[in-house]
Amino acid sequence: MSWVEDQEYQYEIWTDDDERTLSVTYGAADDASAWFPDRVSVILDADGNLLLEYKDNVSTGTHPTEVLADCEILFGP
Repeated sequence: MSWVEDQEYQYEIWTDDDERTLSVTYGAADDASAWFPDRVSVILDADGNLLLEYKDNVSTGTHPTEVLADCEILFGP
């Protein structure tokens, strides 16, 4: 994803597939037939353990700043 590279993020960004695998796994959709899954973000540690999840009021305008601040608290700057 070129936009991720342009932002120079120091972590992985995942997007869903046509089967809505991530949406169903992380609770953004009840099943693969959902037309518009909710916007959800999760922070996992290196072992894949869920550390934080954001399911309510995920706004594209403010959410990235919130997640980056939380990542700095969890993992350092």
